[in-house]
Amino acid sequence: MDRLKQSLLDAPIIEKDGYHYFVHPISDGVPMLEPELLREIVIRIIRKAELDEVDKIVTPAAMGIHISTAVSLMTDIPIVVIRKREYGLPGEVALSQETGYSENEMYINDVHEGDRVLVLDDVLSTGGTLRAITDALEQTGADVADVLAVIKKAGPNELDDTDMDVRTLINVDVADGEVVVVDDQGDH
Repeated sequence: MDRLKQSLLDAPIIEKDGYHYFVHPISDGVPMLEPELLREIVIRIIRKAELDEVDKIVTPAAMGIHISTAVSLMTDIPIVVIRKREYGLPGEVALSQETGYSENEMYINDVHEGDRVLVLDDVLSTGGTLRAITDALEQTGADVADVLAVIKKAGPNELDDTDMDVRTLINVDVADGEVVVVDDQGDH
């Protein structure tokens, strides 16, 4: 059974400021995240992502952390968490994140010129977060080996007009108050 697909089909939908959200354990932490679902996702990420010679997994706080931690445990690739708090440490890089529903400053440490990184996130929706992250990583001189989001919400996003290919595990849309699976294999 494809737990990811079924969990999305079962996901509740909420509306906030005219935007329809699915509420899912991977993207929201509720309902409870079952280990079987996380295990399935991690195995699929490891099979799909370009991990050759990747030095670091880069993920935004907060909902990328649990996924990236599990992938790190299986691959022995260290994690860099992009945070919403500035510490002012040497080499800290600030980035402006703008999504369909918020704007934030975020901060990256421990990524250096020549590092080969996998950017890993929970959901690709507007693309604002991933665009800001990949732009900031390129400014540091890091080599973005691959970008992967577990779930892609259908529609245009800010990465469409870039050379950045984003791999996904499943592509969905929200229509008539429910999740519709657009592609159960995702992109690439």
